[in-house]
Amino acid sequence: MLSQKVDRRDGKLAMAHFYVAFIALAIGGLAGLLQVLVRSGKFELPAGIGYYQVLTVHGVVLGLVLTTFFIMGFQLAATSKTSGTLTSKQRTIGWIGFWTMTIGTALAATMILLNEATVLYTFYAPLQAHALYYIGLTLVIVGSWLDGAAIIMKYTEWRKANPGQPSPLMTFMSLVNTLMWMVATIGVASTVLIQLLPWSLGLVETVNVGVSRTLFWYFGHPLVYFWLLPAYMAWYVVIPKVIGAKVFSDSLARMSFILFLLFSIPVGFHHQLLEPGIDPAWKFLQVILTFLVVIPSLMTAFSLFATFESFGRSKGGSGLFGWFKKLPWGDARFTVPFIGMVAFIPAGAGGIVNASHQMNQVVHNTIWVTGHFHLTVATAVVLTFFGVSFWLVPHLTGRKLTKKINKLGLIQGSLWAIGMTFMSGAMHAAGLLGAPRRSAYSEYGGAAQAIEWIPYQIAQAVGGSILFIAIILMLYIFINLAFFAPKGEEEFPVGEVAHEAEKAPMVFENWKLWLGITVLLVLFAYTVPFIDMIQNAPPGAKGFKLW
Repeated sequence: MLSQKVDRRDGKLAMAHFYVAFIALAIGGLAGLLQVLVRSGKFELPAGIGYYQVLTVHGVVLGLVLTTFFIMGFQLAATSKTSGTLTSKQRTIGWIGFWTMTIGTALAATMILLNEATVLYTFYAPLQAHALYYIGLTLVIVGSWLDGAAIIMKYTEWRKANPGQPSPLMTFMSLVNTLMWMVATIGVASTVLIQLLPWSLGLVETVNVGVSRTLFWYFGHPLVYFWLLPAYMAWYVVIPKVIGAKVFSDSLARMSFILFLLFSIPVGFHHQLLEPGIDPAWKFLQVILTFLVVIPSLMTAFSLFATFESFGRSKGGSGLFGWFKKLPWGDARFTVPFIGMVAFIPAGAGGIVNASHQMNQVVHNTIWVTGHFHLTVATAVVLTFFGVSFWLVPHLTGRKLTKKINKLGLIQGSLWAIGMTFMSGAMHAAGLLGAPRRSAYSEYGGAAQAIEWIPYQIAQAVGGSILFIAIILMLYIFINLAFFAPKGEEEFPVGEVAHEAEKAPMVFENWKLWLGITVLLVLFAYTVPFIDMIQNAPPGAKGFKLW
């Protein structure tokens, strides 16, 4: 049986994660506003602050800190809700994970603010950061592993208590995402601990840049799915309950998550299609594996819209799209994530372009990629996280989502959609014209080119300003729901599976099988290319065994 409410002690742990996440939203949002204003050519940063320093703050704080803290808080709450209250040992491990992540975040952020770690979001060598920055990021990852360990322990405990039964769907989804994260972060932990940290400390003179970038993108692409799967979790399980429908298919949801686990990790080379030192055959193989990830995405789209249509028709919707009008558009818990779902359609199409051998040549390292990034993570994922916050924060704090805050949520989601249409649309268009991905306005090459891009840069500044207003509104909503909303009970919506749906087969719980296939796919995709990179490293890059 589902507990009626997440235990207050587990709620405090989840909320601690959310506090850090929303502080990150404030800092990262301000950095993003400064970026688009600089790119417009009408604004200069004060006090000697560098453009790339601001860019690093924006990318790291929003791309890594906000997402990791929110996801871990959400998954801990979802596991506690659906598999029962965490034990004191599991909760203690979660708190140790939280504080480890927080200390690591403070270390990394301090180095960026001191301009000792202006290495962009990807922290590529030969850009070098202070050793404390690398130590800080390592602590963030280790802390997230401890949070994940609490989820794994709770899942294992539930399975022992319920032999032969499929695990609760939200716990299963949290577990899959945690396992994928743990396998993926081995890559970034390896490059930081074995390469970048010793290099930063002066213990070695050089690093093998090809190996470093490959280890980063071994992590960097599944990172996208680490962001996305909690949004899918809300789409599959929460949204049906919010609108009063049933989960379309438990088995289909589990299958899509397993496919993400299998196909999200051995695909990093599609971020390196124009880099030397990797055999084209291996790049082509990973492009094929990348396109396989389209399958669970299409399964998700089918499942969601089948749920929406069956609900709309049950409410009297007729004709081809009559069901669409019957959806609860006045409920921010539904509408804001729905805007994210719609944004994911062009975002997915852009992802296919990025991963294609030929089309990638047109957009590689242009601001098109940044526009794509903002449609996927900064719209589909972030709007879903905001939609989750509307009910989860008051549920955990013992407060109510009022009509006023619900209305503000609808306004916030609409502002976000408008702002992102301007900003991401302009980025995509300017990218097709060749505007570079990371350059400030003053560094764009050639006056004629700069003039050509000015309208798009101004549109980005307009969109970024609207988005910043939406961020301020979201921060107000979060603070209200956490501290000032009326006391009461807010539902944690967990959808029930439709009666006619098949029971989920137990093969989905066979982790030896799924993790075994995952490891085999990773070894198949990376072993030979890694051996090639190390054996054929350029002179000066062989000073250490893995360099």
